[in-house]
Amino acid sequence: MEQAEAHNGSGAGGASTAGAAGARPPATPEGMALAYGSLVVMALLPIFFGALRSVSCAKGKNASDMPETITSRDAARFPIVASCTLLGLYVFFKIFSQEYINLLLSMYFFVLGILALSHTISPVMNKFFPVNFPNKQYQLLFTQGSGESKEEIVNYEFDSKDLVCLAMSSIVGVWYLLRKHWIANNLFGLAFSLNGVELLHLNNVSTGCILLGGLFVYDVFWVFGTNVMVTVAKSFEAPIKLVFPQDLLEKGLEADNFAMLGLGDIVIPGIFIALLLRFDISLKRNTHTYFYTSFVAYIFGLGLTIFIMHTFKHAQPALLYLVPACIGFPLLVALVKGEVAEMFSYESSAEILPHTPRLTHFPSVSGSPSSLADSMQQTLSCSHRRRQQNPSAM
Repeated sequence: MEQAEAHNGSGAGGASTAGAAGARPPATPEGMALAYGSLVVMALLPIFFGALRSVSCAKGKNASDMPETITSRDAARFPIVASCTLLGLYVFFKIFSQEYINLLLSMYFFVLGILALSHTISPVMNKFFPVNFPNKQYQLLFTQGSGESKEEIVNYEFDSKDLVCLAMSSIVGVWYLLRKHWIANNLFGLAFSLNGVELLHLNNVSTGCILLGGLFVYDVFWVFGTNVMVTVAKSFEAPIKLVFPQDLLEKGLEADNFAMLGLGDIVIPGIFIALLLRFDISLKRNTHTYFYTSFVAYIFGLGLTIFIMHTFKHAQPALLYLVPACIGFPLLVALVKGEVAEMFSYESSAEILPHTPRLTHFPSVSGSPSSLADSMQQTLSCSHRRRQQNPSAM
């Protein structure tokens, strides 16, 4: 999370850091409170609803409905791949023109954003379609080779309701592409976050601890040890963060002094919180103790990040505070209840994800520019083959 210099829309990228901007008039206390309060609320929404939808996603009967699962091996490699991606982007921005790179990336995220937003709103939109709506089925199939060696490259199944959702999402996409408005940026950012929490699954708590622990070190190193994270974030124009203006009360919708929260700080803790919800459900107690505990822990960690940022006036890696909170609070509850062994023996993939495909591509996180791009490229190809007569429940 950070404060950014004035820019139009989402021009100054957000990282998983928190810090004060340079030479510009300080934001008013009211404006800062509104901005950071709004960011916290926006961060909680995709985590809460994404976790609920992850349960329905995990119970999908068709192979195309299955989420991507992160194993312990994937989790161990995740920070290394993320670091290589971040460093590569840093070098890339140093060598090539920032304008042309951002133009290409804007088009890339334009397509991904439309797909993500369409998938996000489809369960809600389906409730508004009349019963007699002419819902025809379509399939877009692209293959390579012939005979037994034929291989599917694209197999996209959709219906008329999907087309309506895609059309509505395209309007937001064009708005973002032309104006880079912060509201359009946030709609895409929320969609990316919700899809990430819903469709990226940890197979067990140990894997979650490995992933969050590795990214804890990753975030601290790239923020405190170098200027790579902040440099890439400020050079990158894409909906990889949520933003909210601190001068909204003074300038209205044309405000340009933004506070930001990187999507990595939402999705990474979010998939761990979603795992704990599925663990709660596996206990069959009709209580969601671990889910709500981790949810409160996330609020505490995010609040602590904001407090430290304004106390020391220095950039802070948000995962430095989010990871200990999201792991420590549920673990403490498990110790009190005597369920530590049961928590760590729980296997999400074995219980309700018997045929879940394994994650084979590793998105970068915590505000690095490809934070959601690779993951959405993996997961959306699965989710958008769903037929809308059985949408995921929000």
